[in-house]
Amino acid sequence: MPEIRYRLVNVFAETPFGGNPLAVIEDGSMLSDVEMQLIARQFNLSETTFLLPSSRAAARIRIFTPTYEMAFAGHPTLGSAYVVSALLGVGESFALEMEAGVIPVHMQNGHWLLKANLPTYRPFEASVHEIAAMLSLPVEAISDEAMWVNCGTEQPMIPLVSAEYVQAARPNPVLISKYSTNCNGQAKTYIFARTAQGFESRYFWMTDATSISEDPGTGSACANLGGWWLKTQGGETLHAEIRQGTLINRPNLLTLDVENENIQVGGQVIEIGAGVLRW
Repeated sequence: MPEIRYRLVNVFAETPFGGNPLAVIEDGSMLSDVEMQLIARQFNLSETTFLLPSSRAAARIRIFTPTYEMAFAGHPTLGSAYVVSALLGVGESFALEMEAGVIPVHMQNGHWLLKANLPTYRPFEASVHEIAAMLSLPVEAISDEAMWVNCGTEQPMIPLVSAEYVQAARPNPVLISKYSTNCNGQAKTYIFARTAQGFESRYFWMTDATSISEDPGTGSACANLGGWWLKTQGGETLHAEIRQGTLINRPNLLTLDVENENIQVGGQVIEIGAGVLRW
């Protein structure tokens, strides 16, 4: 009977049951791709990660949603960093290998941080009127140029005028699919607005042809927000708090630092449980 140990952690958490949950399989080296996908479906969290040996970094990380594998995601990277540090004794500054590349991570002031890849960009083809309709908002809610940004996972960055408009947005699934589908065929959108401390944000993706889900805390999108900042604000330094998950009663606090083209995303990781899978 196979026996696999796992840990449950909450990432970007200010309290034990806040943040974005993640299951981390401590040793995925004996698992097939099919088994990894089945385990991710069993946990039914937004992502489950699997730790594997690496010749290039402290560990190799594979990231699965309940339905597909991802090249990169923020909260799985930080949650896995916490487990790798505790499990392998590699200290508080190392790198993790994943499909998107080798990602440096480190601990600072009780938070785990990752250094994102340099961003790439492409235009967001929808007009301001089409974006507003997609979000069920008035045209005046859209504050600046929307664009696709990719620091490991391509996502659309859509800036809004205020946090109130961020909270008022009601994405239309038909229009999300029409206007906001990335290069991998995944329909998703990220909206944000400036606040006194940084940004208020929300992230949505299509789970099927008609249904939209909202993510409580999205580190990859936070990294892409850093890419958007680089593109639109030039060399201006940014040190910001990103609030997400407010409306779904799962508050997340992310940090975003952009300086000299370096993008760092961080947050607190809280372990809430561990166990064994047997089948």
